[in-house]
Amino acid sequence: MNQVKIVGVPEHFNLPWHLCLENGEFEKENIDLQWTDVPEGTGKMCQMLRDGSTDIAVILTEGIIKDIVGGNPSKIVQIYVESPLIWGIHVGAQSNHQSLTDLEKTKAAISRLGSGSQLMAYVNAKNQGWNTNELQFEIVNTIDGAVTALTDGTADYFMWEHFMTKPLVDNGVFRRLGDCPTPWPCFVIAVREVVLAKQPEIITKLLEIINTKTRIFKAIPDIDKQLAKTYNQKIEDIKEWLRLTEWSQEKIDAVLLDRIQNQLVELNIINSKSDSISWESI
Repeated sequence: MNQVKIVGVPEHFNLPWHLCLENGEFEKENIDLQWTDVPEGTGKMCQMLRDGSTDIAVILTEGIIKDIVGGNPSKIVQIYVESPLIWGIHVGAQSNHQSLTDLEKTKAAISRLGSGSQLMAYVNAKNQGWNTNELQFEIVNTIDGAVTALTDGTADYFMWEHFMTKPLVDNGVFRRLGDCPTPWPCFVIAVREVVLAKQPEIITKLLEIINTKTRIFKAIPDIDKQLAKTYNQKIEDIKEWLRLTEWSQEKIDAVLLDRIQNQLVELNIINSKSDSISWESI
């Protein structure tokens, strides 16, 4: 068996991987896929790719592009989710902030430096016409840390995926002041370069397996009920999320990569662009 380590967030986007694992679909192809949930998100997963504690990450597009430009020895092998990620902009239930304009020059809770929650704070600031140089951050590691920070006032707002955060809104822990969709496909699959060099056939087979699953994922009987139960969601919210979400089985093309990098440069998230971000061997 060829052991491969993979990480991703414990969110509904990644249920196709878990269904493949439960059905033994990787095992049938002699792949021992070891999945680890990383609730800390993209910043942590970038670190794991760098230090070799994972081989693959299902990761936010903007975060891994920033880290590859910054020296992460990995490549994007394909887009995983084509549709944007809808980031809810949340404050504590008792917060005095009532609108997005109230959040200018306040402090954002983020999971880690380089995380999607930090990078999307820049996107939101640009959308609102704020000075991005004035953004302030409080590192909270996880969504539980964000609950504490927004409740005790050590941070003012927190950006996280709309639907995964909705139970906290419904339960009166957070209030959502608005949404900020990513201006690009939200998730990609990234693999360490050393793994691509040593096991290109294994990675290609692994992608074939997950792509077969994502093509038919929405048509699986009662998949909405399984998602709602697994991720503590209301069935009507899951149905809306499924309507908005489109998986991909395609490589990330050069034109899209150039557009995303241009936007990241404009936001001062990266200083320069790279032409060696994607894997060309498949």
